[in-house]
Amino acid sequence: MRKYWYRRILIMLTVFTVAAGGSYYLIEERKVSMKQEVVAETSGDTMVIPGGMPVGIYLETDGVVVLGTESITGMDGMKYCPAEHLVKSGDYIVGFNGEKIRTKAQLIDAVKRIEQEEVVLTVKREEEELNIKFKPVRCSVSDYKLGIWVRDNTQGLGTVTFLNAESRFGALGHGIHDVDTNQLLDISEGTLYITSIKDVQKGENGTPGGMEGIIVYNNYNVLGTITKNTDAGIFGTVDRIDALFSDQTPVKAAAKEEIEEGPATLRCAVEGEIKEYDILITEVDLYTEEVNKGIVLEVTDEELLEAAGGIVQGMSGSPILQNGKLVGAVTHVFVNNPTKGYGIFVETMLEESEN
Repeated sequence: MRKYWYRRILIMLTVFTVAAGGSYYLIEERKVSMKQEVVAETSGDTMVIPGGMPVGIYLETDGVVVLGTESITGMDGMKYCPAEHLVKSGDYIVGFNGEKIRTKAQLIDAVKRIEQEEVVLTVKREEEELNIKFKPVRCSVSDYKLGIWVRDNTQGLGTVTFLNAESRFGALGHGIHDVDTNQLLDISEGTLYITSIKDVQKGENGTPGGMEGIIVYNNYNVLGTITKNTDAGIFGTVDRIDALFSDQTPVKAAAKEEIEEGPATLRCAVEGEIKEYDILITEVDLYTEEVNKGIVLEVTDEELLEAAGGIVQGMSGSPILQNGKLVGAVTHVFVNNPTKGYGIFVETMLEESEN
């Protein structure tokens, strides 16, 4: 009798274990299935927070950029041009006599310490590093000069386009180029600062307008870090999201194929606060050769036309929204018609920000 009950209990426990195990397996299988369904539904939908806020931009170059060369009067009264044909506009000086050079101040200090007749400049030209040996000009007993015009940083004002889920931002929609060489600046690092719009110069035919901002370059006003300067814009990380984004409502980022010719809105703070203004997308070039000129747009909003005359410098990066989605950003203004301009696909900016 005892064996009979023992066997029944053992069978019941076995059945319970199999049932519970089967139920657990079915639950886990359903979880995996649900997860796959969610991933399948959302994989093509990138959510971002649209910008429109002006920011101060400070970039430090990766080395010291060469602007050009010049002739120098030596101690003997003769004219010399020691660096002519050796360095050229757009080169980056990254070393001096084996010492790493990152800033103009470091280069000036290294030149002050010259003790030999020949020096070696390490120059980055495109993707190649060159060691260039030449003789600096002695201008006095203890003063040498290289005969090279250089610059090591730049600053300005632009507009933030978006913030993604990883706190990375995209801005401008175009790269920052050196004003003298017109080459894309090769940066080592950069900083994003709080700014406010002080004044707006209205654009007129033949004369682009501009936004003037107040930027105080101190630690208190730092918003984040700039890590990339590309033809599709500048990118980096925002540390103080609440200080920059008062409205953190996300929207979907549109694929370029979703963009239509027709009404849209432009989001910017040209009047001191973020507003959306009516524009018209007049052309969409999916196969544009210029990365930041895939969209042609026209400002139709009377309020924006009254305030700025259309698109002005400083508005680069202003988000373009259509059908509830972020589709792109303003990049350029037509010089002869400030009511019209170009824009970049947000899809292109997002791809660049992830590379």
